[in-house]
Amino acid sequence: MDIHANIARRLHELRDAKGWSLETLASRSAVSRSNISLIERGESSPTAVVLDKLATALGVPLASLFETAGDAAQAEPSPHVAAREQALWTDPASGYVRRTLSPPARSPIQLVEVRFPPGERVAYDTSLRDAEIHQQVWVIEGAMEMTVGDRTWRLDTGDCLAMRLDRPIAYRNPTRKPARYLVALSGAAN
Repeated sequence: MDIHANIARRLHELRDAKGWSLETLASRSAVSRSNISLIERGESSPTAVVLDKLATALGVPLASLFETAGDAAQAEPSPHVAAREQALWTDPASGYVRRTLSPPARSPIQLVEVRFPPGERVAYDTSLRDAEIHQQVWVIEGAMEMTVGDRTWRLDTGDCLAMRLDRPIAYRNPTRKPARYLVALSGAAN
């Protein structure tokens, strides 16, 4: 399945599970109704910031918008996913590439690999969510600056930072080389 079609399906599924109209989600997320409609129809390539606003309004981790459905013939989704089947998504604003490493089986842990271009920055105005979500970022290559609330850390290769997703967070690659890092999310499976 194409990643935009998958995001469209998951967004609609999550909105529908809450019984929300497009207007309700628009009001709660500060994303326009027309933009949400375009995303749900797979006609828009939303930015990471827009997806985070939608996920925050829905009370789910951003990673849940990238989850795929399991094989319909199986009673449960597979606990295995081959590298060639891991979904890739590129943020149209910053150019960062996100790879969903976790299999489709529901789990309270989700793993994501990110390749972040030099000099780029993405800021999430993350606010309180219905679910408590914890995240760790482990830098595999390069360096990143992470701002969580009003505190900034520089993470070099091998460094790890743990945080709770309950305040604004900004990712910035302050170097002239790409960075690669692993994100581990923990919270209730959605």
